Amino acid sequence: MSSRNNHVGDTTAQSYDDAEKGIYEASQQSLPILPTPPSPVYSVDEKAIIQQVETVQPTPVTSPIHEGITPSSSTPVLTLASRNSPPSPASDDLKKPQGKPPAKPKRKVSRWILFQLWYNTYRKFFTIVVTLNLIGILMAAIGKFEYATNHLGALVLGNLLMAILMRNELFLRFLYIISIYGLRSWAPIWLKLAVTSILQHVGGIHSGCALSGACWLLYKIVDILIHHAKQHPSVIATGIITNVLVVISILSAFPWVRNNHHNVFEGHHRLIGWMGLATTWIFVVLGNAYDLKLGEWRLDAHSLISTQELWFAVFMTVFVLIPWVTLREVPVEVEIPSPKVAILKFQRGMQQGLLARISRTSIMEYHAFGIISEGRNSGCHYLICGVQGDFTKSLVDNPPKTVWTRELKFAGVGHASAMFKRGIRVCTGTGIGAALSTCIQNPNWFLIWIGSDQEKTFGPTISRLIHDNIEPERMILWDTKKRGGRPDSVQLLKDVWHSFGAEVIFITSNKAGNDEMMQGCLEAGLHAFGTLWDF
Repeated sequence: MSSRNNHVGDTTAQSYDDAEKGIYEASQQSLPILPTPPSPVYSVDEKAIIQQVETVQPTPVTSPIHEGITPSSSTPVLTLASRNSPPSPASDDLKKPQGKPPAKPKRKVSRWILFQLWYNTYRKFFTIVVTLNLIGILMAAIGKFEYATNHLGALVLGNLLMAILMRNELFLRFLYIISIYGLRSWAPIWLKLAVTSILQHVGGIHSGCALSGACWLLYKIVDILIHHAKQHPSVIATGIITNVLVVISILSAFPWVRNNHHNVFEGHHRLIGWMGLATTWIFVVLGNAYDLKLGEWRLDAHSLISTQELWFAVFMTVFVLIPWVTLREVPVEVEIPSPKVAILKFQRGMQQGLLARISRTSIMEYHAFGIISEGRNSGCHYLICGVQGDFTKSLVDNPPKTVWTRELKFAGVGHASAMFKRGIRVCTGTGIGAALSTCIQNPNWFLIWIGSDQEKTFGPTISRLIHDNIEPERMILWDTKKRGGRPDSVQLLKDVWHSFGAEVIFITSNKAGNDEMMQGCLEAGLHAFGTLWDF
C-alpha cells in the first residue's frame, strides 16, 4: 500500500500527506472567540472595512497580514457590519470582561455526504484493482484462466510494476503534463475535475496493485509447493524469501504504521522493498532457467530474454532507480522566524504545485514539503517546515548547511491547478507552503490563508513573497490571534467562490479543517479537492 504527498517505492504516501497538511495553532483553543453576528456579511465599502477594524481590534493596523483582511475596496472583504447596519452589541461587549464563549455547534452532515467523501476515487481504484485480481486468482485456481497458468510470474510482476509506476516522480510528472496541456484549453469542467481526481488518487492503484501482486505471489508459491517434486529447491527457496520480503514491505505501509512509526515504515518499505526487488530478480531468472519438463537447467540466453517476467523486472528496476539517480547534496539557507517554523531556501526556481523531499542523510528519513517559488526563472525556492516531529524540530534547533534532495520533484495535486481558468487555494498554518506558489504564479487564483499571528510566526520572507506577488484583491489573510478565532471557513469559501467566479477549490489543512471544508463544499455544490489520507 501507499503515500499522498509527499510527504512508494521509497515514494511514501506519508511524505505526500505531510506536505499537504496544514496545522491549526494551539493558541486558537485558548483564545476567547469574540461575539459576532450570526453570519458574516461581505461588503466592498471602505467605511465598513474601517468600522470592522475599529470594532474588532482597536490597535492600529500595521500590516494587512495582521488583520487578515484584503485592504481593497474592489473586492469582497469579510466585515462584521455593513455601513447601514446598526452598531453591533459586540462593540459594547468588548469593553466588558468575557467569560468562556459557548462551544460552536457542530455542523450536521448527512450520511450520504460522509459516504461520498469516504468512498473517494482512491478507494474506488483500490476496490476495482483488488476485485479484478481476486477474480483472476479464483479463475486460475479452478483452471479457467489459461494465461495465469502459463505466465503466473508475469501477473505478479505486472502488478508490482504498476504499483511502482503510480508512485514514480517521472511517470506522474508525465501524466500531469499530458493532462494539463491536453485539456486546459478545450475540455469541459466535468472532465477536468474527473482527471484531477484521478491524478490525486492514483495511490489507490498503487495500493491495490501492490496488495494484488502479493496475493498472486502467494498463489504462485502455493502452486510451486504443491508441485515441489518437479521444482528445483533453489527456486522454491528464493520464491519463499521473495514472498516474505514483499509481504513485510506491504504491511509496513499500512496507515497505522506509516502515521505512528514513520521511520519504521520508511526502513521496511524502502530497504526491505529493495531486497524484495533483488530476490525477485533471482526468482525470475532461476524460475525461467529451470525446465520443469526436462528437470534440468536451460543455459541459453534467448529463453531468458524472451520471457515477459524478465522485462517486467527490468522496468521495475529502472523506475525504482530513476528518482535516486537525481539525488544530490545541496546547500541550504535556514531562516528561523519563530520556534514553530524553519524557512529553508534553495537555489533554482520551480513550477507551482511541486513537492520536495529532503533528508539529512542520503538514504533514510525523507520528508516532503510544498515548494514556494516565484517561477522557474526566479533563481530560488523555499520550503516551510513546521515543527511537528523530531526531524522538523532539528531544523530549528540545529539548522543544517546542506541537505539531501532529489532534483526530480514530485507533483502534488496542486500542480493540476494549471488546468483550470480560475480557482481558490485555501490553507491553514504551514499549509501555506503547498498553496502559495499557485497563487504567486497564476493571477487567476485566489489565496485564503488562515493562521495564528502569521507575520510573526512565518517571518518577513513569506510576508514579502505574498505582498510582492499577490494583489490585495486576490487574497484574504485571516489571523486567528487578532480576530479572536477562526472564520466560518465554509461560508467564506462560498462567498469568494461566487464573487471571484471560481471553478475549483484546493484545500490544504489538517484533518479536522479539511473534513469541515470538504463536507461544506460538497453540500453547497462547490468543486473541491482536499488533503488525502489514504487507507
